[in-house]
Amino acid sequence: MLCFEQVKRKHAAMSIVAIDIHPQRAFSEMCPDELPVADALSIVPHLNRQASWADFRVLTKDAHVPDAGWIVPQQSDHLPLEQAENWVSHAIVGTEGFETLPNLPNAVDYQFLVHIGLEQGAHPFGACFHDMAENISTGLIEWLKQKEAKIILIGGLITEYCVQATVLQLCWYGPWRVIVNLEACRTLDSVQEQQAVLSMQQAGALVVACTEEIEALIGNVQQQDYAFTI
Repeated sequence: MLCFEQVKRKHAAMSIVAIDIHPQRAFSEMCPDELPVADALSIVPHLNRQASWADFRVLTKDAHVPDAGWIVPQQSDHLPLEQAENWVSHAIVGTEGFETLPNLPNAVDYQFLVHIGLEQGAHPFGACFHDMAENISTGLIEWLKQKEAKIILIGGLITEYCVQATVLQLCWYGPWRVIVNLEACRTLDSVQEQQAVLSMQQAGALVVACTEEIEALIGNVQQQDYAFTI
């Protein structure tokens, strides 16, 4: 059994990680011909605020090629995550849509960077795997374990697609607590957003409505885990 001082040192070594999921211009009003989400630019202050509580910050980006097999000329209805297959061209590497939203750090200033969807036929949603079957890791889960992540703070675009898929993967494949900040996310469809929130909660994620709830929640999680460890 660990002594009290060993427990304290072990607890102190565990880290908080903020993950910015696909905060790209392709999903904002800056690129109206791609997949714009209403009010997407307003998530930036909330992403930056929640990152201030973290020890590390991760960026994930959609990164597609112009001749991807899933591209269609015009976007039809936005199907639920498990049914979505075809999309208009978006987040093509080298275009404005690929770039992150203004007033976020440069990509190279994050501590870890994930690009997904570079293969011609690939359009994964979760940031933890390069394929829908979840066989080819992006390295994110392994990096989080190496950093001894204890709490993961989530925000980004789009709630019912890449945010939801990434959160579910994190809940399934890691020992950490995942906190989803809805004020740092935006959605295409409010009904699907509600379903996504329920799905994430059922997987074990904690979902908060606003950024300022996070600090107290971090303290509660740390206190609970510390008491359990003792």
